[in-house]
Amino acid sequence: MDALREAVRTGRLAPGTRLPSSRTLAADLSIARNTVADAYAELVAEGWLTARQGSGTRVARRAAPRTRAPSGPPARPSRGRPTHNLRAGSPDLSSFPRAEWLASARRALAAAPHDAFDYGDQRGRVELRTVLADYLARTRGVYADPDRVVLCSGFVHGLTLMAQVLAARRGRAGARSGTKTVAKAVARTGSRVGTKARAVAVESYGLDFHRDILDLAGLRTPALPIDELGTRTDELTSGAGELRGVDAVLTTPAHQFPTGVALHPDRRAAVVDWARGAGGLILEDDYDGEFRYDRQPVGALQGLDPERVVYMGTASKSLAPGLRLAWMVLPRALVGEVIEAKGDVAAVPSAMDQLTLAEFITSGAYDRHVRSMRLRYRRRRDQLVEALAERAPESRVTGIAAGLHAVVELPPGTDERAVIQAAAWQGLAIRGLSAFRHPSVPPGRDALVVGYGAPTDSAWAGALDALCRVLP
Repeated sequence: MDALREAVRTGRLAPGTRLPSSRTLAADLSIARNTVADAYAELVAEGWLTARQGSGTRVARRAAPRTRAPSGPPARPSRGRPTHNLRAGSPDLSSFPRAEWLASARRALAAAPHDAFDYGDQRGRVELRTVLADYLARTRGVYADPDRVVLCSGFVHGLTLMAQVLAARRGRAGARSGTKTVAKAVARTGSRVGTKARAVAVESYGLDFHRDILDLAGLRTPALPIDELGTRTDELTSGAGELRGVDAVLTTPAHQFPTGVALHPDRRAAVVDWARGAGGLILEDDYDGEFRYDRQPVGALQGLDPERVVYMGTASKSLAPGLRLAWMVLPRALVGEVIEAKGDVAAVPSAMDQLTLAEFITSGAYDRHVRSMRLRYRRRRDQLVEALAERAPESRVTGIAAGLHAVVELPPGTDERAVIQAAAWQGLAIRGLSAFRHPSVPPGRDALVVGYGAPTDSAWAGALDALCRVLP
């Protein structure tokens, strides 16, 4: 009650704002529904809220209380924790399937063999590798067998291993040289290694810390342009300028991050043809491939040539990043090099977490959870599109209907930085498209990257309302 009073008093909850139902808010806060209902009833009695049959509970339309004018300099935007989080990349953590995960953990623990508590295989538990091979083949069209699956502590861990392998290579794909030395040097000094920089082409928009990992290993990261058909993978064939001598390409073909376009079939074929002809590798980041809303998800690129594509997946979007569970499906020739780069079994995720995920998938709970979250995220994306059409019609959502984020293109002449600053005043955490631009790429369109996955169900309406208030 105190928090709601303060939110209404300060204007953070505007008059007319609809509050979540008592059932929804109780579930989000893990408290009894009657507790929420009693709080609502008290605030209605005090005049802070109104409740009418059919229209739900809303903030009352009442005159703002008079306050003494503040002395001193004008207030600045709060630098504390934002009220609303619309940053891309995070799922709705309140929806983590705790009960089903706990049940899977109990069954996994009861059935775990004694050797599960030993150091184990550097690739990870065979139980999870076997289950993942079957699951990825069924849902993503990945060609995999358990011996080619290597488990990692997150996508960044897997990318770091691949960077070490690529930096240590001195010849065509398949050569092996000094991987362990490179890995130790990077870990010890945190500096670049290698005298002749090899190159991994990256997309012109992406995460800067992914480029940093490759750069730290001594790899050049030239940019591939992006248009409405996805990444211009055809430019690899020409090998002109910075793209000359590229050894590998890091790409997000199912749903380019962050622009949201899917890689056109012709370009999917083109990048595989380049890899075959040049002896190159494709690092496929399939970070949210299970979440496609307008049709069935497009199969993974890896299925076109399993010996030229390193498939990289993770549970961070489908379940939670805190699990630190990710996987790579490797070309057979790379398995030994990656294991050598891994070096220490301590880099493998917890054996019990691996066994729990294996049981979670086998029981069908993972499929049910993904289906449930797919419906939830699709509903939020639809609500985003509808709200913008009604309240900010000059801003439009671009990219395919997929994933946990969307790009909102701002009207011509709008300053992206000014909108983000206005969002900060509203307690809204959000990033502009320019924050993801490769340093060599000239400025492009002004747009916001809106992550609709992170808010809880009860917070989503407020976050969407705050977004609409800052858009032109």
